[in-house]
Amino acid sequence: MPHDHHDDFQVEPIPGLPEALPQGEEILWQGRPSWIALAVEAFGVLWVAAITLGLAAWRVIAAFAGAPWEANIALAIAIAILGGGLAAVLCLAAWLQARETVYTLTTGRVVMRFGVMQTMKLQIPFNRIRNAALSIGRSGAGTIALDITGAGNLSHILSWPHVRPWHTRPMQPALRCIAGAQDVAQLLAEAAETALTTPTIDRTPAYAAAATAAE
Repeated sequence: MPHDHHDDFQVEPIPGLPEALPQGEEILWQGRPSWIALAVEAFGVLWVAAITLGLAAWRVIAAFAGAPWEANIALAIAIAILGGGLAAVLCLAAWLQARETVYTLTTGRVVMRFGVMQTMKLQIPFNRIRNAALSIGRSGAGTIALDITGAGNLSHILSWPHVRPWHTRPMQPALRCIAGAQDVAQLLAEAAETALTTPTIDRTPAYAAAATAAE
């Protein structure tokens, strides 16, 4: 389950994938986060807006209560500007993250390509997924978190925000804030079940098998 650093100048043979798929493996779904849902759920834009409005309102109320009018109104305006600027920066960060992210579900694995300053790829074969948890946000976008083996080798910081919130030990990679998450989760479950229950067929030529038996 490699967590690969990626050369930004390397051309992807298929968008979101580090290499061409092996014979017999097919892409079932590709998507990326909703930047609006990501801004709200991962970057906390609404919290910033609520705190900004609360602080600004407090200074305005203080002005009406008899405190120095000019100073309090000026402070309220400054708080609103600073809070609005911070919210804009967080929205930009969410948009960049969404733009640089591609989630891929194939018939054999989940692949996550993400990162703004440094592009990384995480490949998770189905046989390493112990469980998948689906949550739907207020926006309607959903997150599919993957409980996997070998997660101790992954960096929560480098993988954020593509992780399950409040799960750090071990961390759980997650397809964050995707549209149609319920359908994607069902597709993932069916593909994993098919892949893990399909028997492996030994294609050793008959003559080779006969020669081995003779020895």
